[in-house]
Amino acid sequence: MPLTRTKKPASTAGTKVPKLNATTSENQEEGPQVKRSSSPPQGAPKKRTAFIDITNAHKVHISLPGRKKKDAKKKDAKKTSAASLSAKNHSNLTKSSSESSEASLAEREEEEEEDEKKEEEEEEVAEAQTAAPADELAAAAPPAAAEVPAHLQKQEIPAEFDIDSENSEDCYMCPEYAKDIFDYLKRREEKFVLRNYMSDQCSLNPEMRAILIDWLVEIQENFELYHETLYLAVKMADHYLAKTPVHRELLQLVGSTTMLIASKFEERSPPSVDDFLYICDDAYKREEIISMEANILQTLAFDINIPIPYRFLRRFAKCVSSGMDTLTLARFYLEMSLMEMELVSTRGSLLASSCLLLALVSKDLGGWSPVLQFHSGYRAEDLAPVVRTLHRMLSAPPDDKLKAVRNKYSHKVFFEVATLPMVSSDLLEEALLLQ
Repeated sequence: MPLTRTKKPASTAGTKVPKLNATTSENQEEGPQVKRSSSPPQGAPKKRTAFIDITNAHKVHISLPGRKKKDAKKKDAKKTSAASLSAKNHSNLTKSSSESSEASLAEREEEEEEDEKKEEEEEEVAEAQTAAPADELAAAAPPAAAEVPAHLQKQEIPAEFDIDSENSEDCYMCPEYAKDIFDYLKRREEKFVLRNYMSDQCSLNPEMRAILIDWLVEIQENFELYHETLYLAVKMADHYLAKTPVHRELLQLVGSTTMLIASKFEERSPPSVDDFLYICDDAYKREEIISMEANILQTLAFDINIPIPYRFLRRFAKCVSSGMDTLTLARFYLEMSLMEMELVSTRGSLLASSCLLLALVSKDLGGWSPVLQFHSGYRAEDLAPVVRTLHRMLSAPPDDKLKAVRNKYSHKVFFEVATLPMVSSDLLEEALLLQ
């Protein structure tokens, strides 16, 4: 329903006036339309259509696009034949004035019949000539378009594995191509496979990296940032450290700068540079963090859209309709794995699948179902080595220096999952053998 146009308010200083685009300004109504009288005022010109005067429409010939050229040629032929006949009749009349015998009339009729036959033969020849190019064009027409190759066709998802149709009315869930998005992210992971780079860092060790990540978890909590921001910051820090040797005094600067970049990428209202200088206790200057930001982005070639395991975890948990408590337990395992240097080289989708499988076994909710195998692309035997590593890491006595993650997930908001006992290794091995 169109809105009536109101009077434009006077713009005040400092008020932004939205700029209308060309389509909006052209299509906007100028006001309520007044119905005009059907009878024109006295002395006014007659109404005209777009191109012709409707009062002279009967005098104008309009060529219809569907009319064949054959009809036009027939009319031309009839006009020429009529003109030739009138000319011949005129000459015949002059002859009849001098010759009034019946024999001459018979001769004239025979001549007219012959002329008509010749004209019909000429029309047939003309039609044959015009039809020939059309036949040639039909013969030279390209063949029908080839079918789409099989590898480019959209694969149909079996009904028992369809987890997106329930969100068909929610455009934000992208149900039509949600699986395609995560399949693309899984393929893109191959570009960001890391290695254990700590041997190339002369001034760093795995414990320093774990302390840095534990501190980043505190920043994520204090600033109330998204979990995606935390995971992306850790990924960028690892990729930067894998390419650039860093002194231990600059490690905190690297971590805070990657958190700043990730906030700009993920958050709606990212913290400012001054906020990160404050949490660093003014250990660095503003120019240093800006210079480090430029250095990290150039080192990573500005390609920071790195697939993170947190996104895969939420997707795979949707496959089995897991409860929030089970998903939170898997998130706790996944966040704890960020501090483990041994798992840096593990792909995010594989790590997320392993954390979910460990949470399902801990909750006694079954194992790796066919729907999880379909959407993740991993079998249970592919996850077993990573699941065992996670179980060993989580079963170890907690480090007093690394408390941020455990304290975070000991809160009631996170169902106190950090206080839950770990499943025994025997039950875990039995569950893995049954997969």
